[in-house]
Amino acid sequence: MQFARPARKSSGVPIVPMIDILFILLIFFIVSTNFKRPRHVMQITLPTAKDVPTDTIVEEMSVLAVDGIGKIALEGASVPDDLLDSYLEAWRKLNPNRQLEIEADEKAPFGKMIEIWGALKRLGIEAMPTRAKMSTDSSPP
Repeated sequence: MQFARPARKSSGVPIVPMIDILFILLIFFIVSTNFKRPRHVMQITLPTAKDVPTDTIVEEMSVLAVDGIGKIALEGASVPDDLLDSYLEAWRKLNPNRQLEIEADEKAPFGKMIEIWGALKRLGIEAMPTRAKMSTDSSPP
């Protein structure tokens, strides 16, 4: 006697529907992706300060000057790079009530300015006015 055997089901994985789903996901990711664009380096010139006439008398301040190549001078005396903190401490002891003003050349390195601001912050010297040197040429920026 021969018994009816149920038909064997295939135990394989259906590949065609998976490929369809893969292509749909691929299209979705391609359409929704923001591609990274290259950053363009801009050549900028920082603005220069213009003299503004005033009638008010401003109290005299000490000047911390920075030239175009990053050399620092405190009240006309040259300050070595590694001794900025000690120069500022000595200045504070000699002039406890005097304010300090930064005078920077327009080509002064930004890293040097950050170094100066860091030293002032470490020593607890309050925020001070900053003055930029005037441009000597008469051409508009």
